[in-house]
Amino acid sequence: MDETFRVVPRRRGEPARPEDAARVGVVRRITAARLRYCGLGPMMDDVMVIVSELVTNAILHSGTSEISLTVTLGKGFLRIKVRDGMEGSAQPNQANDTDESGRGLALVEGLVEANGGTWGVSDDGTSVWCCLLARGNEQ
Repeated sequence: MDETFRVVPRRRGEPARPEDAARVGVVRRITAARLRYCGLGPMMDDVMVIVSELVTNAILHSGTSEISLTVTLGKGFLRIKVRDGMEGSAQPNQANDTDESGRGLALVEGLVEANGGTWGVSDDGTSVWCCLLARGNEQ
């Protein structure tokens, strides 16, 4: 599954346009359909959070005009990659108890670990990816 969509680049501190923020829900629905098709229903909740967080980060923090989401299944792993094309390095934050945001990548890290996987950033910093152990309906 490959989905690419355009967004309006935002400047630091600006909220995402409603149309751009709505893209998160669209790619979640497309991803959910793909998981159902592949028989990976047991992974649905965790994958939906991961996709939401990675796509939202790309919208809010990259300054890009185009984002792509790729979800593939092979050799017992589900691979998720979000590419924004902007150099940088996504790192989990240490959010305070009172912070309203900043926990997304820490959440992704925890879910990936709980699903027997790994995650990282491409060498050039333009993509964030994760691989999860595939768990299907037969289990």
